[in-house]
Amino acid sequence: LPMAATDPQVLALAAQITESKEQDIPLLLLKLKGILSSSSLGCEESNKIKQDIYDYGLTQYCLLVLKRDHSQLHGAWATAAQLAEILSHCCVGLEVKEDPEEFYKKFLPSAIDSLLVLGKRLQARFIRAIKDKEKQDFLHWFQIVTDAICWLLGGHIQLAACVLQNDRFLQLLITDDVETAIIMMSVLHKILRTNSSVLLQVEEETLHPVLDELVYKLSSTTNPAVGSAATKLLLLVAKFCKQLVQLLTARYKGLKGLLSKQWTGKGFDRELNQLLDLLCLEQSDRRGEMQKQHQAACIIQAGWRGFQTRKRLKKLPQAVITLQRSFRARREQELQHLTKQKEDEALKLQMQLQRQRAMRLFHERQLALLEVVHASQVNKYMEEMEEKSALTIQRFWRGYRARRIFHQQKQSLKEYKAAIIIQRAACKFLEKRRRRRPLSPWKEPKGLTDEQRLALQQKVDDYIKLHPASQMSEETSKELHKQAQAKLAQFLLRSRLDQRAMQRREALVAQVNTDVELLMNAPGLGENTEKDLGAFMSRSIPIATKARQAHNTMLKYTRWPWWKKLGDEFMEDDVIPDDAINTELETLFIGGRK
Repeated sequence: LPMAATDPQVLALAAQITESKEQDIPLLLLKLKGILSSSSLGCEESNKIKQDIYDYGLTQYCLLVLKRDHSQLHGAWATAAQLAEILSHCCVGLEVKEDPEEFYKKFLPSAIDSLLVLGKRLQARFIRAIKDKEKQDFLHWFQIVTDAICWLLGGHIQLAACVLQNDRFLQLLITDDVETAIIMMSVLHKILRTNSSVLLQVEEETLHPVLDELVYKLSSTTNPAVGSAATKLLLLVAKFCKQLVQLLTARYKGLKGLLSKQWTGKGFDRELNQLLDLLCLEQSDRRGEMQKQHQAACIIQAGWRGFQTRKRLKKLPQAVITLQRSFRARREQELQHLTKQKEDEALKLQMQLQRQRAMRLFHERQLALLEVVHASQVNKYMEEMEEKSALTIQRFWRGYRARRIFHQQKQSLKEYKAAIIIQRAACKFLEKRRRRRPLSPWKEPKGLTDEQRLALQQKVDDYIKLHPASQMSEETSKELHKQAQAKLAQFLLRSRLDQRAMQRREALVAQVNTDVELLMNAPGLGENTEKDLGAFMSRSIPIATKARQAHNTMLKYTRWPWWKKLGDEFMEDDVIPDDAINTELETLFIGGRK
């Protein structure tokens, strides 16, 4: 530490603080106030004393004490307020030559933060205090701390941005207490007068909450002191920059009406009128700018509408032609629909007339036949007619159902054959691709080293020891060999029989496929010739005999009277009464089996 030309009072105080206990240091630091306020000192000597105080670490001691719990200090909050005042006086006018960055970038922001924390605690104590004496004391100490902050900002104007960006400053400003709110607004007023450019240095997220709180105080209170302080602050902000006036008018739409209605005639009309004039001027400028923008927009819209109208007029002939074409097409469709409807009605009427005429002719014929037929034969004649009618209806119904089933099966068979063809082609393609795939070149396996061979031999020996082979006698071996030979012979015999059965099944499947193809490609019944009949005749005499017998049985069944088949109109085609065909099946031989 520098020892030449050091103030003896500072030196003695530093030595005394070094030798004292920790709880006595705050009271000793209060002696700095007497050293700094000595009236016999000049400006240069005062700065020299402040430099000595900083060099000996007394300023740092003050900052450390302010960061402690103030309720445990001697003198409590009064000592803390005095130390805050001493700290601000020690920092103002001090020019640090050795390591200035440590002082300006770290020490001063830390000091500001400690003072704001102390102010927040004093404000909370003041609000919670009940007795008038306690409230006066806390308000006095709060005033001392805020004065110390203003004094420190006056000596170091670069700290203004640090104060506004600190959350504790906004917490001090946001309060419903009138006295502390007025004090904090006065602090903000001094900050803006000291360094008004700080409003452009801070971000909008920092400036907006401050302006919000000032406008809120104007709208939520009727206290003239609070209104005057808030109005002066807004006037100072508006005078500094036109950009901030635009911010006020854009962010707070009803600010002008609030000021003119609620705060006129409250004792600060001069500042109020100046603020209203600035707001009105900005609104008029904005109104003129908006009017110009409105006129420009109208001109653009007029040009665009004219362009659209000209474009629509150019397309109008084509639109008229399209409209006429669509109208004619619609009218033609309506005429066709009416014509078709008339034709359908005429056809329906004609069919109805024909049906009536046919029914009349049928009844006339019936009456004529009844006149000719003997009375005893009428019932028999009516039964025959009913039987013929029923046979006709059944024949048409069965034919329709058989054709429908055949068409359904025909489509499914086509799909099945197509799937087989696709699968066959895919298998051939995959087989060709598999054959074309080149074989990997032969790679001779790597030989074992002597160590690997010995290790493998050791593993084999260990396995043989753990799993010894079971010994078998010669007779047991021969018996096992005979059993294996017998099972092999049985397997070969069974495989030969299975192969023959498979061949028979394949032959039957091929024959069935051939018959299906013949049926699918067969002509209609009206187009058949004698040559076509030979393709469907069986080459087996038993099968032909069975087909002839089944045909005769079906003919007998169809000749039954209609009253015996009343419950069989909707029988399946392949369902035939068992008692009608059982006698035929007993005499049929197919493939050597009865």
